[in-house]
Parts: sequence; C-alpha cells; structure tokens
Amino acid sequence: MNKKKLLIILSVSIVLLILVIYSFSGKSGEEMITCQVKRGSIEVKVHTSGQLESEKSENILLPSVLSGQNVRVYEIKITDLIEEGSVVDSGQYIATLDHKVIEEVLTAARLELEASMVVIEDAKLDSNLNLSNYRDLITNSRSDVEERKIVLAESVYESPSVIKKAEMDLNKAERKLEQDIKGLAMRYRQLNSQMDRRIIDFKLKEKRVNDLLKLYDALIIKAPKPGMVIYARDRFGIKIQVGSVLTPWSPIIATLPDMTKMISETYINEIDIAKIKVGQKVTLSIDAFPDKELQGEVISVANIGQPMPKSDSKVFLVVIRVHGSDPVLKPAMTTGNLIQTGVFTDKLYVPSEAVFETDSTRFVYLKKNKIVKQLVDTGDENEDYRIINKGVVEGDILILNEPEKSEDIEITGWDIYQEQLARQKVLKLAGDSTSKSDAAKNELNAQKN
Repeated sequence: MNKKKLLIILSVSIVLLILVIYSFSGKSGEEMITCQVKRGSIEVKVHTSGQLESEKSENILLPSVLSGQNVRVYEIKITDLIEEGSVVDSGQYIATLDHKVIEEVLTAARLELEASMVVIEDAKLDSNLNLSNYRDLITNSRSDVEERKIVLAESVYESPSVIKKAEMDLNKAERKLEQDIKGLAMRYRQLNSQMDRRIIDFKLKEKRVNDLLKLYDALIIKAPKPGMVIYARDRFGIKIQVGSVLTPWSPIIATLPDMTKMISETYINEIDIAKIKVGQKVTLSIDAFPDKELQGEVISVANIGQPMPKSDSKVFLVVIRVHGSDPVLKPAMTTGNLIQTGVFTDKLYVPSEAVFETDSTRFVYLKKNKIVKQLVDTGDENEDYRIINKGVVEGDILILNEPEKSEDIEITGWDIYQEQLARQKVLKLAGDSTSKSDAAKNELNAQKN
C-alpha cells in the first residue's frame, strides 16, 4: 500500500513539474523587451578603419636616363637595398641596381659604334674612288670635245657631208661632256647623302654609349632629401625588395614621406557614402596606441566606387587629414576613424533595434492598449539610435523584440506611407526633368557647334 501511494505521489509530482516548466516557458516566450521614444540631441557618426599615409612625399625613382629612347633597357633588377623604415639624410645610400645588365648592353653598344665608324671610313674611301672615276670621265670628255673641234676646223674645205659629220660628232662629244658633269654633281650629292645617314647613325650609337655610361654611373641610388624610406610596390603589387624588377613605366623605388603631415585613407560602403562630405570632423584612434586620440577632417571623397574583393559591394575612397603631428605616427599604421556626419537637436530617436523593415516600409511595434505595427518615417542613424521624423511621439513605448504571430498584428500609419510614395514620385519627376533639361542643353550645344 505504501508503495502504491509513493508511486501516485511521484507521478503527480512529475506532472506538476511538467506543468510548471511549460508554464514558465510559455511566459518567457511572451516576455517583451521595451524602450521609450526620447527627444533630444543625437550625433550621427560613421565608423571605419583606415591606414596612415603621408600627405606629401618625394619619390625615389630609377635614373631618368633609363627612360631615354636611345638606351633600350626595358627592365632592371635591384641587387641591394637598405632596410625599410631607415631614416636617411640627403645624398645617403638607398639601393644598387644591376650593373651586369648595363655592362652587357654597353659592350654591345660599343661594338656597334666601332662597326659604324668602320662603315664611315669605308664610305669615305668609296666616295673618293667614285668621284675620282667621274672626274677622269669628265677629263676624257673634254679632250674628246677639243679633238672634235679640231676635226671640224680642218674639214672647212671638205665636202658638205664631211663637214656635217664633223659637226655632229662635236655636238655628240659636247652632250657627253655635259652629261658627265651632271653625273658628277648627282653622284656627289648621292654620296654626301649616304655619308650624312652614316654619320647620323654613328652619332646615335655614340649617344647611346654615352647614355649607357651615364646610366652605369647612376646605378647607385641615393636619397634626394632627408626622410624615412618606405618602399613602393611593383607592377604586381608586391613590395620592392632585393631581386625586384623595375621598368621605366613603373620607376618608383621608394618614397620619403613628410612625417609632419599625415592622412588616413579609408573606404566607405555605398550605403554610408552619401553621408560623407568634405570638411566633416573626424576623431581618430591608433590601433598601436589605444590611449592616443587624434583629430582630423575629411579632405577628399571619391566620386567613383570600386568593388570590394570577393564581393558585389562597392566602396569609395575617403581621405582624412590628421591635424597636428606626432613622432609616434608611422605610415601604414591602422586607424579607427569616427566621422561626424551630423549633429541633430530636438529630435525624436529610438534604439535602432526598435525599427523593423520590409522591402517598402519601416515600422515599429507600438504598445498602447494593444500592440500595433506603426509605420514610421525615419531619418539618419548612428551606431545605436535612429531618428524618427513621424509616426510616434515622445514617451511612446516600443517593443524591441518581434512579438509572436506578428503577421496578425494590425498596421497603422498608412498616411505616412502615402506621403513617402508621393515624395518619391516628386523626386523622380524632378530627376527626369533635370535629365531632359540636360539633354536639351546638350542638343542645343551640339547644334551650335
């Protein structure tokens, strides 16, 4: 009997425990987290990370003679470098370029120069010989003309036919003499032209040798001014190092940044970029020095976005100037940038979690006598709060977590939705009107031109 009672009591206890657990779980599912609509000032900021760079810097370049058309050296290797981050003085050693390549090219250029000189000497001999032959021909032609004149003079008492033949022979000899004289002049001009071309070729080869000698002497790279050496990246995006190959089209070896004027380069997503304007104040933190805080301002906002790696999103480059200078700041340090995009006073605001969105509407769960989905017109937001322009009043209670069976909750505030649609329509019409006006102006300008 005791066992029976014990089993009954145990069974009843288990049932009661299950009911209690179910009861508590049901209540926790209905638990609501609420907040209150507040009125006051709200500061809107955009937070991004960036990288410190020098605003102004001087590039250390390949020797300028390397880009000369006459040199024909299209790439050169770096054989030695000082350590990146080294602080150098003006004229101090930075790097060495490959001497071996220039030596090989210089040897070949010298051989070409010598061959060109030999060609000129041979051409001079050929010219002298050619002209001498032409002069001999002219001498012979002159002698022939004199002989024909004598024959004609002696045939004065001969028959008319003999006299006629003597005259014809004389005319023929004179024409030949005239042709030989013209031939000498033409050959002289031809040989001079050939010689001029050979001399030009020789001078080009001579200039190439001189340029290569200058390049050879300039293969030791030195600092143009004092500064900290920061190596550039090659055409593949890799930092310059020993063994890197540079070309006249990517001639930067390193930069000497001006450490007194620093900027932070950051990228803003396409959602927030409309909030960013030149002149906005920025608070900067340095990852390497968490306790250090700097002030700055936006000085540049890119007009064209660029895709993020491995993503369909686009980002826009924003440049922030750091006010003042600090000896601990170094290029490539990571910064946290808090950009102040606006300060709004006397505004209604709620936690961002209180605003829910669909494809075309924004709403809050407003708790009064009953819970309703209240459509709202929202404004700017920061990391924690969002401004509400219309739909709620100060002191209203909102629910932060979505209630159960939210699809059955009544929606109110359709007038706000209609106002938003009307506003969008006006903006669209204004945009279309501007586009048509611009098109008309362009067409009118085209007609004038």
